[in-house]
Amino acid sequence: MRGVRAQIASLLAALSLAGCMQTGDQVAIGARGDLDAMAYGQPANYTSSPNAYAAATPVAYAAPVAARHDAPYRLDAGDNLRVVVFGQEGLTNTYAIDAGGAITMPLIGAVPARGRTPAGLATEIAAKLRNGYIREPSVAVEVEAYRPFFILGEVAAPGQYPYVPNMSVESAVAIAGGFSPRAKRDSVTLTHNADRVIVPLGTPIGPGDTVLVGERWF
Repeated sequence: MRGVRAQIASLLAALSLAGCMQTGDQVAIGARGDLDAMAYGQPANYTSSPNAYAAATPVAYAAPVAARHDAPYRLDAGDNLRVVVFGQEGLTNTYAIDAGGAITMPLIGAVPARGRTPAGLATEIAAKLRNGYIREPSVAVEVEAYRPFFILGEVAAPGQYPYVPNMSVESAVAIAGGFSPRAKRDSVTLTHNADRVIVPLGTPIGPGDTVLVGERWF
């Protein structure tokens, strides 16, 4: 009898132990933290309680903009152009694009330049000269001086400066005397063709762009 009781006690103990081992579905597993999310590309999302926490949407920073040197340059007011009409010294000269976006030449008067490439403007000038002035005109246009860029905000000397090809935001800040003590130095606001974005310091700028250096709050 005692042997039977001992076997029953052993069986109950084994069943109890087996029940404890089969509780995997009740074990709390911690969600990935933010660092894991950054490493594996999955945002943290804690939804196991009424006060669930979902990771905030990360702030999007503009990546360094690819240099625009390969894109055709578009003329605008403030550009100074060297226009060469071969064999016509009276027409060959330096012309400034006025506020209306045009240059004014002898014989043909105002020629719209805003938004054109130098090659496109040369083609337009040649077409106007061919219309009753020169039989087969040969025209070349190049930018002699680009329109200026502007830098505002927390720099030593904000204002308007001549544009130099291949400039970046960082070189623009240097031309303006560097950051002021209160400047936010990690990113700035760049306005290019009416588009305004927050960019890092290595971003290229173009003629006519405006760089705004903000003020840090701590």
